[in-house]
Amino acid sequence: MLGKFFQKPDPELSDRVPPGQHLTKGFPVLTYGQTPQVSTETWEFKVWGLATSKTFTWDDFMAMPQSNFTADFHCVTTWSKLDVQWTGVKVTDFMQHVDVDPKAVHVMQHCYGGYTTNIAMEDFYREENFFAHTLFGEPLPAEHGGPMRLVVPHLYAWKSAKWINGLEFLDHTELGFWERNGYHHRGEPFAEERYSSRFF
Repeated sequence: MLGKFFQKPDPELSDRVPPGQHLTKGFPVLTYGQTPQVSTETWEFKVWGLATSKTFTWDDFMAMPQSNFTADFHCVTTWSKLDVQWTGVKVTDFMQHVDVDPKAVHVMQHCYGGYTTNIAMEDFYREENFFAHTLFGEPLPAEHGGPMRLVVPHLYAWKSAKWINGLEFLDHTELGFWERNGYHHRGEPFAEERYSSRFF
């Protein structure tokens, strides 16, 4: 199985491939539950909580500056894919359209299908993070989170919420779906923050 679908990274890639990870030859799809099917015509994105409530349409996102990204992608299930090519909107560009209370220190990502995952504001509001709608030059497939997902390259991929449709800004930490079920509250790959110590 390792040789057919995955391979051990070469030593010179140690600065890019976290401990315990193997390089994938494809782009595996891991999904809990059914895959939502949402058209760009009906898709919408909301912000609320410690932010002025606002709803964005697909056209609103497309009117924002569009950027190309090449980023490595690390799944907590021990596979990594290097140099994934995306197109989308930088989080920092999107946040120019959002009025957030300075008391906000945490963000809950909400998604079609009911999935949630939490992220600290300092991890969310980074120049390299983006909302992706295109993967390798094609519209982002539903199985990879289309029509839109957040991509947070410096954390494990479950923090890069698929089918995202909202952000709830909080003045405290709350746990999302996988975090409530034993995953680490942050998920930094090079520190191997896979699971929460409170479950052991």
